[in-house]
Amino acid sequence: MKVAKRAEPILSVVNLSIERAGTVILHELNWRVERGQHWVILGANGSGKTSLLSSLTGYLMPTSGEISLLGEVYGHSDWRELRKKIGLVSSAIRQMMSEEESALETVASGKYAMIDFWGQVTRAEQARARRQLREVEGEYLAERPWRVLSQGERQRVLIGRALMARPRVLILDEPCAGLDPAAREHFLQFIQRLGRGKRSPTLIYVTHHVEEIMPVFSHVLLLKSGGVLAAGTKKAQLNSANLSQAFTARIRLRLAAGRYGLTVRSPRAHAQAH
Repeated sequence: MKVAKRAEPILSVVNLSIERAGTVILHELNWRVERGQHWVILGANGSGKTSLLSSLTGYLMPTSGEISLLGEVYGHSDWRELRKKIGLVSSAIRQMMSEEESALETVASGKYAMIDFWGQVTRAEQARARRQLREVEGEYLAERPWRVLSQGERQRVLIGRALMARPRVLILDEPCAGLDPAAREHFLQFIQRLGRGKRSPTLIYVTHHVEEIMPVFSHVLLLKSGGVLAAGTKKAQLNSANLSQAFTARIRLRLAAGRYGLTVRSPRAHAQAH
């Protein structure tokens, strides 16, 4: 009987360890992202989220272990080419954008993965950038300079910019930071629609806040002290016990109408309950 071959994962991290100046940052981290999944990464400050993202995007070399994207192994294949297959939206990129550059120019520059692109954007690239802005529901922003865009509009433009390179994975690193409650909810609803789209890349959403976990996200990776505390479906792994361990606090998770919330119990309240 012929056994069906298991499909190649979108992303595979095997025994990833990073050590710098005698300090262990990540320790034998294992993670596998399959096609059709959208992941959330949760963890306290210092849990290893930033280091993991830096290694996935090729900016931090592992001490040991292996990272592969669509079957191509970092270090064996050209990192510059692999990096183009992973889009990144982060506060660091947001802060580097030119104040006078139009949203259309910002999106078009994503094809070349360049900040403050000085080259000539072709008509074909402009047309494609407009289509990309339309996909991220920001076509009306095309001619507006970066300096007048709101935080939420900037995030949409940066997502459009990242999608210009047609990445297979899109990493959103705390994209709601700095958004007011209304803008945050509008942005999260946009992420929900983006993830449901037929041409959506695999989404990896990094956050501290369970309130930002939209129904479109299928899986969760919880990090603690540079290792994997839990990884799997939201239903199996996103619970009060795991969150309490991840954040070293007494946490009660609740779920209503597909959205999460949590309560942090004070040590005093916990002591009085006993």
